[in-house]
Amino acid sequence: MSGVVKKVSDVAFKASKTIDWEGMAKMIVTDEAKKEFSSLRRAFEEVNSTLQTKFSQEPEPIDWEYYRKGLGSRIVDSYKEYYDSVEIPKFVDTTTPKYKPKFDELLVELKDAEQKSLKESERLEKEIADVQELKKKLSTMTADEYFEKHPELKKKFDDEIRNDYWGY
Repeated sequence: MSGVVKKVSDVAFKASKTIDWEGMAKMIVTDEAKKEFSSLRRAFEEVNSTLQTKFSQEPEPIDWEYYRKGLGSRIVDSYKEYYDSVEIPKFVDTTTPKYKPKFDELLVELKDAEQKSLKESERLEKEIADVQELKKKLSTMTADEYFEKHPELKKKFDDEIRNDYWGY
């Protein structure tokens, strides 16, 4: 068996063990995305299974003596010579080096976007908590308490009153 095919099947097998499918599935929100994710997982598992079964087995060696008995030495030796002269080309990966830097850049962008998203989520959660707190207190809150939390509005109202601007 070609060493490259064996290596590819080993890498695919190891990759399947390191993918956190359940963790990724928890992050998916929409039904359409869940369907796409399950089809991606199914396709990955099919390819991985094919790699593990088809390409991880060594081919059975040819019993040349068996064929010599039935066909004759001359024709079998000719086939054996041709068989031995066949060279399976080694796979040379030229694509990965081209896209590896782009992929690494995208990973950095992804991490930056993730950090920004987490910060924005924290800010929005704090804002939601503030609004909910304000909503609870709003019915019993005085104008002074409200302006204490929002001094920019107090300044705006004071300016409007001072300038005799009543909004119409």
